[in-house]
Amino acid sequence: MTATDQQHQEDLQRLRELRPIDDDFMRCMFKDNIPLAELVLRIITDKQDLTITVCETQKDMKRLAGARSICLDAYGTDSVGKRYDLEIQRQEKGADPHRARYHSSVLDVENLHSGQEFKELPDTYTIFINEKDFYEEGEPVYPIERINLATGKSFEDGEHILYVNGEYRGESNLGKLMHDFNCTQASDMNFELMADRTRYLKENPKGVSEMCRIMEDMRNESLKEGMKKGMKEGMKKGIKEGMKETALRMLAAGKYALEEIANISGLSLEEVNQLKTGRNA
Repeated sequence: MTATDQQHQEDLQRLRELRPIDDDFMRCMFKDNIPLAELVLRIITDKQDLTITVCETQKDMKRLAGARSICLDAYGTDSVGKRYDLEIQRQEKGADPHRARYHSSVLDVENLHSGQEFKELPDTYTIFINEKDFYEEGEPVYPIERINLATGKSFEDGEHILYVNGEYRGESNLGKLMHDFNCTQASDMNFELMADRTRYLKENPKGVSEMCRIMEDMRNESLKEGMKKGMKEGMKKGIKEGMKETALRMLAAGKYALEEIANISGLSLEEVNQLKTGRNA
């Protein structure tokens, strides 16, 4: 068996183990699948009349130069213009409230253009589906809303953040949905739309090929990122060595104050002192 064949077999095994709550599989679940996005959002928001008109996966958002960009797992718009960011969070650190705040703010920047009034800013829903119960209170959903602390009334700014408990089970639609999000097999799922899409991606040759290609792309992207990181670390190491060499030459000259050496070399005074100690040892 060639290395390529072995890698393909490993991809097929990994595919069999993937669940909708795994973000790479989830993105494929929602790709070009408005009915499924609509089903999930109706259940989570408890808005049965919600109609999704647009759904994009891997939506890149960066409107401000120098600002940190984000890539949304699934980004949808409903029939009245409200925006929805649906994110899968497997790790607790990924659900940090500051991250939810940032996602919400990026949605705002993305959806208010030059010349528009602030009141035209659409309502936004930032939804984190967490594998674990982030707040550990056993609730199915934790809605985060701003309130006026002085009056106790809602601030009504149109920003909505929801944390969904991926561990929640029960006879409600949300409990059944979270069950489906954690299933590896279509035959175990409650909702036909979830099962059909899972079956296509895991059992249909065309769907399997699509998933394998995506996993290969992700693997190549990870390799590229690793190479970039390695090169960056190598450059930093080289620069640091150059700074140390400059400091050592100045120490050897014996006519520079330690503060001068630190200022010229770029090292800290503590680092210069360590070099001096090591040189005299």
